[in-house]
Order: sequence, then structure tokens, then C-alpha cells
Amino acid sequence: MSTSKWQVDVAHSSVDFTIKHMMIAKVKGAFHEFSAEIEADPSDLTTANIQFNVVLNSIDTRNADRDNHLRTGDFFDIEHYPTLSFQSTSIRRTGDGEYDVTGDLHLHGLTRPETFHVAYEGSGKDPWGNEKVGFSAKGAISRSSYGLTYNAVLETGGVLIGDDVKFTIELEAVKAN
Repeated sequence: MSTSKWQVDVAHSSVDFTIKHMMIAKVKGAFHEFSAEIEADPSDLTTANIQFNVVLNSIDTRNADRDNHLRTGDFFDIEHYPTLSFQSTSIRRTGDGEYDVTGDLHLHGLTRPETFHVAYEGSGKDPWGNEKVGFSAKGAISRSSYGLTYNAVLETGGVLIGDDVKFTIELEAVKAN
């Protein structure tokens, strides 16, 4: 394949996360509004340019009270910081169709380098003749390194909310005309 522009098919993609709760369980959630600008040869991502944006207001942990709390100044403060963004800065091949994508992640007014492991899942044409590609990505960030430090100490030891947020991203993209 050659380098092309790709648009995320949000209906067939997802941005999910997991975080520890009370040091004993995991809470899962998702962001339902996101976009990406991808310029790449899907069969060789080493020269790709990837810009990814997440609308934080679209958070969904299947608990409205928790979601509303996450939107406040205790956490995301979406009034002042409505998005999370990622801009790739370097991409290293780690195996056949496997890459470490490093870039600048901007969250809560702070920018830090982060690396996500990305796998090329394949390509094909949909029933309407559109060229599609698929990617999976995994990574983790420390929420405290972005100033997201709200927590509570448990009487049994430990804290209410873990620091590491693990992301799993599934993307299907269509070749732009």
C-alpha cells in the first residue's frame, strides 16, 4: 500500500479504559466521541502521522453519578480541558505488523510523552467498495502525571483509585477520497 489519509469509522471503533478501584477490582469505561487524522501506509506505520482526539465529556463508566464526578474539577475539569489529544512523534517497528507509537499526549493542560503498542489488524474492502484498515492499540498512563490526583485513603490501607489508567483502542478506518 502507499501513504494515504484515513478517517476513523467511529461506528466500528472504540476507546476503552480500565482503572483499579479500592486496590481490589477494576472499573471499566469508554469514551464514545473521538476522532483521528491518520496519514499512513497501513502496511508500514514507521512513517505515519497520527493525530488522535478524545472528547472527555463522552466518558461512560455505566454509572451517571461517577461520570458526572469525573467531568468536574476533581478530575477532568472538562469546562477548562474538554479534550485529550495525542500526536505521534516517532514510530518503531517491533514485529510483523507491530509497532510502538510514541507521541505527545495532552491532558488536563499538561503534555507528556507516551507510548502505545499498535498492531495492524489487516485491510479489505467493505460491501460498498470502500477500502478499510484495522488497528488495535494498548497502553497505560499515570493519571497523577497529568495532575489528576483526586483520591481517598482507605482505612484498610491503599487508595480508592489507582494511578495507572490502561487504554485499549480498536480502530477501523476508511481511506479518504
